[in-house]
Amino acid sequence: MARIELNNIQKQWGAVWGVRDVNLDIADEEFVVFLGPSGCGKTTTMRMIAGLEDPSEGEIAMDGEVMNEVDARDRDVAMVFQGYALYPNMSIYENIRFPLRMRGVPKDQQDGMIRRAAGLVELTDYLDRKPGALSGGQRQRAALARAIVRQPHVFLMDEPLSNLDAKLRQHMRVQIKHIQRELKITTVYVTHDQIEAMTLADRIVIMEKGAIQQIGTPDQIYNDPANTFVANFIGSPPMNLIEGRLEAGTFTAPGVTVSGLPTRFDGHVTLGVRPEDCTVGGGDPQVTGHVYGVEPTGDLTYLTVKAGDKLIEVKAARDYRADLNTPETVSFDPSRIYLFDGDSGQRLR
Repeated sequence: MARIELNNIQKQWGAVWGVRDVNLDIADEEFVVFLGPSGCGKTTTMRMIAGLEDPSEGEIAMDGEVMNEVDARDRDVAMVFQGYALYPNMSIYENIRFPLRMRGVPKDQQDGMIRRAAGLVELTDYLDRKPGALSGGQRQRAALARAIVRQPHVFLMDEPLSNLDAKLRQHMRVQIKHIQRELKITTVYVTHDQIEAMTLADRIVIMEKGAIQQIGTPDQIYNDPANTFVANFIGSPPMNLIEGRLEAGTFTAPGVTVSGLPTRFDGHVTLGVRPEDCTVGGGDPQVTGHVYGVEPTGDLTYLTVKAGDKLIEVKAARDYRADLNTPETVSFDPSRIYLFDGDSGQRLR
């Protein structure tokens, strides 16, 4: 449907930077998720793609055509927002029909298009109802159907699932990904929820303070983080990040000693290891501390061990139990240890 290119995009309001030097090539039919904390620039970037904001510098192109001077209504993009933005006095049928009327689609074609869009989001039985008679999940699906019916070149979705409960979010994630694959429409999705990003994206763009921190597939982002920000933002619980000293291949911090590390790095470093790559006990433990917290969840147990002033998170066996303040040791998988520069936070490779 559409290839999107962002070349040296910047957005600035006076002395305040919203987006800094964003370069990104989104392939035709690709599902790209912008991920990051509030205020990181992800929504501003999407609004510039939509034409709702003008970049201070740089160039936005779709299928090779520069879009900087093209009005939002002429960019052939459909947006789905966190708020449903449905007309409360109209039926769901009329809400979905609205963009077809605005675009002058012949009336004899409208009914089939509306019912196809409603069928994709499982709303066929609710077309005669008004938004107030629907649940939050149904209203979000109606908003999605209204975007689908336009048959745009690009979908832009700004945190569309934030108002839904956990079960509905999971259901809607499955629907959104299925619909995007079926319609083969280039999609840009904005979220602060890493689960949404990991489950939906072909590629994730992680942003912080207006700048891109890393671009990659979900597997690349998770298994090969570029810096401590990415390592800490992705994962539940996030990666354990332990500041300490590395000398002659041995890392030391209060209650933590790890040997056999690369000898080409020395000095102040941050050692990273994910909770699932930690094992309680073991023959050669790297952490000596005390049990700080035990959280059974049914399929596994989240264990927190305090070593010095640092809390180490471990995904332990489902039947693990221990009293608080019990002495405990933890071993790391040596093949899954990450090292980061202690000052810049950048990955040491």
